[in-house]
Amino acid sequence: MTAAFQPRFAFIQGASRGIGLAFVENLLAQPQIECVLASSRQPAESSGLQALRQQYGDRLQLIPLDLADDQAIAAAAEKAMAIVPRLDLLVNASGFLHGNGLGPEKRLAQVSRELLLQTFTTNTFGPILMAQALEPLFKHKDLAVLANISARVGSIGDNQLGGWYSYRASKSALNMLTRTLALEWQRRHPNAIVVALHPGTTATDLSAPFQANVPPEKLFSPDRTVRQLLAVINGLTPADSGQFFAWDGSPIPW
Repeated sequence: MTAAFQPRFAFIQGASRGIGLAFVENLLAQPQIECVLASSRQPAESSGLQALRQQYGDRLQLIPLDLADDQAIAAAAEKAMAIVPRLDLLVNASGFLHGNGLGPEKRLAQVSRELLLQTFTTNTFGPILMAQALEPLFKHKDLAVLANISARVGSIGDNQLGGWYSYRASKSALNMLTRTLALEWQRRHPNAIVVALHPGTTATDLSAPFQANVPPEKLFSPDRTVRQLLAVINGLTPADSGQFFAWDGSPIPW
């Protein structure tokens, strides 16, 4: 990152693996970073987080967090506020596409309340509730960024294939919440930039079942994805708040 944006305190939500873990690693490698808060359901069981904790010590603080539990969100925010005086960067990186015997729907008959609820809880409800809980840490006058990891398939205008009802809808709803929050914070916290970011197809557990049809040059490692997203974040200005950007900085239609 250049002098345009020099975060000192960051919170990565969904940090145990994949994109979230790569954000933690890349941020800790930047000398101006004083502390990275990293949350996951069970951070003690993440070998990646534990290795970074051993390497960086107290510059990395691990916070247990279950996005389905309002009390856990409140407790995580309380812990964050006891550790850092402010936040310059919040990345909501958690995502749910498949698991627990559930997967993206190919047709209407596969839609279920269970999958809808689980997908929305992680992809939609979690990020906006985290923004609500951590808002006090954005009450400063320096540049700050709240980035929600969205997906191009959440674009209504770009939807040419159908399918993936729950995942598409959850990301579309996340985009709307992102836009709405950005408009409110333009009035209340005018130096806070709120954006949705599409990371591109990244080689993680989330995309693993669907990577076979992805050309190698379009399948990014988590480290490459995060370096690209940090470049986008670094180039943001308050005028960009409320927008939806791809990994290369290009705007995505709603």
